[in-house]
Amino acid sequence: MRARSAFTAGICGAFLFGLASTACAQTTIRIGASVSQTGTYAVPGQNQLRGYQLCIKQANENGGVLERKLELLTADDQSQSAVAVKIYEKLITQDKVNAILGPYSSPITEFVADVSEKHGMPMLAPGAALTSIFRKGRKFVFMLYSPAESYFEGFVEVAAKRGLKTIAIFHQDTAATNAIAQGAADLAKRAGLQNVLMEPYPRGTHSFRGILKKVQAANVDVLIVASYLDDSIAFTRQMRELKINPQMLGMAIGPALPKFYETLGVSAESIYGSSQWEPESATLPRLAGEYPGAREFIEAYRREFPGADLSYHSASGYAACELLLEAIKRTGSLDRDKLRETLLALNLNTPFGAFKVDSGGFQTGHRTQIFQWLHGNKVIVWPEELTR
Repeated sequence: MRARSAFTAGICGAFLFGLASTACAQTTIRIGASVSQTGTYAVPGQNQLRGYQLCIKQANENGGVLERKLELLTADDQSQSAVAVKIYEKLITQDKVNAILGPYSSPITEFVADVSEKHGMPMLAPGAALTSIFRKGRKFVFMLYSPAESYFEGFVEVAAKRGLKTIAIFHQDTAATNAIAQGAADLAKRAGLQNVLMEPYPRGTHSFRGILKKVQAANVDVLIVASYLDDSIAFTRQMRELKINPQMLGMAIGPALPKFYETLGVSAESIYGSSQWEPESATLPRLAGEYPGAREFIEAYRREFPGADLSYHSASGYAACELLLEAIKRTGSLDRDKLRETLLALNLNTPFGAFKVDSGGFQTGHRTQIFQWLHGNKVIVWPEELTR
């Protein structure tokens, strides 16, 4: 079940592909995570994992933490919550990891957060945007993303400024995408847009022609689709085939991944996407204080993983790992309760942007961006200060 990271360094180097010795376990700080490498969340999950790996590699090159090298233990949860739960239980109870990092996606994090809570082990969750995860009285889970309900804040604002009047919203029927859709509906109502259609569809749907015929009949100005990569690609292809062209089309999650445009080409043109981070804005000289180290992160990532996707999932994974290591340094130990207190008090900027949480671990510092695919490039259109 466990895949030992190729980025483990120092005394454990001789044990990369075998069982670690007792000495290795005692002298390293062991950090565990399950990240989707197959299944629905494979693409963003692998990006998040690369962020973890790069962070651990760099930390080891700089001497580790608390004068100890770091060992990253990871496993593929196959995009399934039940598998992820088993992995984290094993990491904590059998592999005796000293700390954990979160899986990808809100649906999986929801279940893994119970494991973190059960064992009193702090978990930075870079792949979870669902507000309810952090509103259940849990004490050991910490959010990095802006909340799901705010994903389309900028998109709706742009639509309202353009004078558009009607909107339809479709979403995969999972916790995170349901929250994204409901948040978009609430934002549209406040902006004065008439919500003509709002409908979920089952996970695993491949044909969207029934939904698209409803869009065609309603002739809405604005269309929102809250979905993951495969759904976004299939929906776009079928929409183009039916020659349906709303004045604005916005999608969550899928369009932020480079594979979206690589797969669709010109069919992706003009589509808007929500993103937690984009390299173009993170490397603006005037925003260097907001995204410190972003340029160095991007350059190192591209050197380490030539040709691999670079997305906000990569940056959030890297930042989560950096934040965990910073918290360990500031705490001066691996004591779980003290580490939790340190994380609650952190208020700093990372290559991924701001990190600040409330007493429930809910993110209050980070912000979402809206981009549009134009001529094969992502162009940031909101917030306005990033467009100047």
